[in-house]
Amino acid sequence: MKNKPKKPFVPDERQETVRKNIISVLEEQPLSAKDISGLVRIPEKAVYDHLQHIQKSVTRRGLSLIIAPSECKKCGFVFEKREKFKKPGKCPECRNEAITEPVYSIKSV
Repeated sequence: MKNKPKKPFVPDERQETVRKNIISVLEEQPLSAKDISGLVRIPEKAVYDHLQHIQKSVTRRGLSLIIAPSECKKCGFVFEKREKFKKPGKCPECRNEAITEPVYSIKSV
C-alpha cells in the first residue's frame, strides 16, 4: 500500500483580514461564535481570540462590542458578569449544562 503524498494546505484567498471580516459581519447582525466561525471560515476556538482583540480595536473607532450573555435553559440564570467570551460549562445555580451561547454584535457608541 502506497500512501499518496498529501497536498499542501492552501488557505482561502481573503480580500480583508480575518478581524476586519468578523467586524463587518458583526456590524450587520448579532451572531454566536459558532455562526461567526461558519461565515468567516475559521475554527470556533480562533473566533474567541479574535473577539478579544476586536473589543479593544473597535473602541478606538467609536464602536463597541456588545455581548448578549449566555443563559441557562433550565432555570433561566443569566451570566451577566462573565468576562470570558466562551460559553460557560455549567450553570452555577442548577448545575445544568444546557446553556445558550453568548451572542456578539458591534454597534456605534
